[in-house]
Formats: sequence, structure tokens, C-alpha cells
Amino acid sequence: MDIFVARQPIFNTSLKTYAYELLFRDGLDNAFPDIDGDTASAKLLSNSFVSIGLENLTGGKKAFINFTQKLLINQIPTILPNEFVVVEVLEDVNPNPQVIAACRAMAQKGYEIALDDFVLYDGLKPLIRLAKLIKIDFRATPPKQIERLMDQLADMPVQYLAEKVETYDEFDLAKQMGFEYFQGYFFNKPEIIKGRGLAPTKIKLLQIIGEANRSDFDYDRLEELIKTDLSLSYQILRYINSAFFRRTNEIDSIRQAIVFLGIEEVRKILSVTATAKLVNNKPNELMRASIVRAKLCEMFGRVGGYDGNTSELFLLGLFSLMDAILDTRIETILENLPVSDQFTQALTQKSGPMACYLALACDYEQGIWEDECRLATGECRDIKVKVDEVMEVYGWADAILKIT
Repeated sequence: MDIFVARQPIFNTSLKTYAYELLFRDGLDNAFPDIDGDTASAKLLSNSFVSIGLENLTGGKKAFINFTQKLLINQIPTILPNEFVVVEVLEDVNPNPQVIAACRAMAQKGYEIALDDFVLYDGLKPLIRLAKLIKIDFRATPPKQIERLMDQLADMPVQYLAEKVETYDEFDLAKQMGFEYFQGYFFNKPEIIKGRGLAPTKIKLLQIIGEANRSDFDYDRLEELIKTDLSLSYQILRYINSAFFRRTNEIDSIRQAIVFLGIEEVRKILSVTATAKLVNNKPNELMRASIVRAKLCEMFGRVGGYDGNTSELFLLGLFSLMDAILDTRIETILENLPVSDQFTQALTQKSGPMACYLALACDYEQGIWEDECRLATGECRDIKVKVDEVMEVYGWADAILKIT
């Protein structure tokens, strides 16, 4: 059974990742023709997330998961470990006595409850008293209305999460209003597009990345390039000797690392570690998103039979957030890189043969899987991946982040 799964980060006021909301969908009508959607969802949760391990999918952070009214009444969330799960109650759930009793029982078992797309109305107070978090659509709800709502619930021991925060200005406003958690894609956009040049140290790192990804690069030149930066050498050796590879014999030279991993894999590690050095005063999630997007682009290219080198797709995904990392226009950044016209076209114009794979990765990471999205169009029409392949992407990203 093919399963799409995505995760959206939830930040605290310090822009540290507090949790992830998990989004998932499969062909329920095809996979379970004789079972209703609620039962199918329960089986999906049990078979996929429990067997895989929520702590692996979220890197040990909490997982926010939506549950329907029927699933709540049947206390289906209790099949998942309470230390990793936040039970999201959807806005269309009727807070009747059965729902209240089920949520109370789950709260007593240590499950945290969040009310999604919150709108206050009569009869909701018993459910609010059981909730830890109230999620408010920050774009759809005017600030004055949010302030009135917070005043009305001043006696309730709840915390507030702002959803759909899309800019740093919105993040700052929500923080000033008393929100403690934030969900949205503001973190992967530049704070300000500055009309200045890049610092020489950053240009050097960009040039290292560009040189490492030249098509005519060989082992000797790659080894020398890595050795010019002691911290890069250290990080690559630390990565290859990490528990991720379960090695018994330690590798202690760059040459051995290149031979063991292969030139293409070392290029990726070098690109990622150099990119990590460019990140400054940014959420860790921005670097994680860059790595995940890079690996997804490469995976989609491999599965979809991309005609070119899939390592170039990896670099495309990695650089798709470079404007946010450096707070600089992507056109300025690319001036310092020996990349192809197709690469530049995909990043700056969202067109050309490589653009489809980046568009797919962006849709995928945000959980956009409707028929009209880019999953079903162009060169990416028939690309499908399984949950264990996505798990490998997240696992690889987490392993890389531990060394950067």
C-alpha cells in the first residue's frame, strides 16, 4: 500500500522545533473497499506509524495528528504512545458528551489535546478545559478578534498556536499577541531581500559547493578541496564514522571516505556541510527542510527516470532555500556558482526539465496531494514513493544534522 506522508514543523518562540504535524493519505477507497474511512485511518495509523516508530518519523519530537469524531469516541489515539502524540480535534467535531468523555479519558492517560482551527461557540467550554493547545488560523482571523478570544478564555489554562504564519512580520506579531507556538512556512522565506553583496567567506563556501558538483570533478581534486577546510574534513569523517553506517572499523582519511561513500555521495555530504556553515541565526528547521527537499528531488528523479544526473537535482533542492538562508536574491547567489542553465532556470523561473521535480518536492513536503497539484502533472505524473522511502529521507537528514 502506497502512503504519502509529510510533516510540518511547529516552532516555539525561540524558533526551536517543538513538534511536527503529520499529514498522511493513501488510496483508502482502493486499499479498503469494504471498510469505512475511519477504520481504514485507524489501521493506517497502527500499521504504519506504530510499526515504523513515531519517534523516528519526527526525530523524537511530538507528533500532532488529526482525528475524526468517530476515532476520538473510540479512543483510537491510545494505540499510539502518549509521549509522542498530540491529539488534534478537528473543527467539525461535535463536543457531545461522548466526545468529552473520550477526550477526558485520553487526557487522564497523558495525551495532550489540541483544538484545530478554533472558533469559540456555546457548548465548547468543557472541551477547552481538557485542551492544552488552541490552534488559530492567523491569516483567517483578524487580530482584534484574536484578542477578544484570548480575553474570553483568560481563565482557561491553555496555550495558543498560530497556524498559517507565512512571514516573519506575522511571526513577530503573533508572538507579541501571546502565541507560544507557530506553524507555517515563514521560516523558509527571506526576512529581507538585501541589496548588498555576499560576504567573502560565504562566497568561498558557495564556490566550494559549486566546484564539488562540477561534472568533471575527480577523486584527487575532491580530496584536495575538502582538505582546504579543516571543519569540512572533520564533519565528513564524523559522518562516515557515525552510528548511521554501523561501521566496525573507523575511517580516518578523506581518501578512504571518498572510496567508501563514492564520489557522488561525498559531493552531497560536502554540499550539505558547507551549506550548514552558511546558516546563521536561522531556525534549525530551515537546514533540515533544505536537506529533506534535496533528498526528495534526488529520489523523485531516480524513481521518475530523470535523463540527467540526479545529483544535480539534489543540489537543486538544497539551493531552493538558499535565498532564505542567506537573505539574498537567488539570482545573486547563482552568480557565484558554475551551474547549468537548466539549474538556473528551475530556481529562478520555475520552468524547464528540472523544475517539475522541485515543484513535486515542495508540494510533497507541504502535504499537497490533490489531483490538481503537480503530483499529477508533467514529467512527475506517475511518481509515487512509499512511507519507508520517506523515512529514509528523514533519517538521512537527521544523521546529517547531527554532524553540522
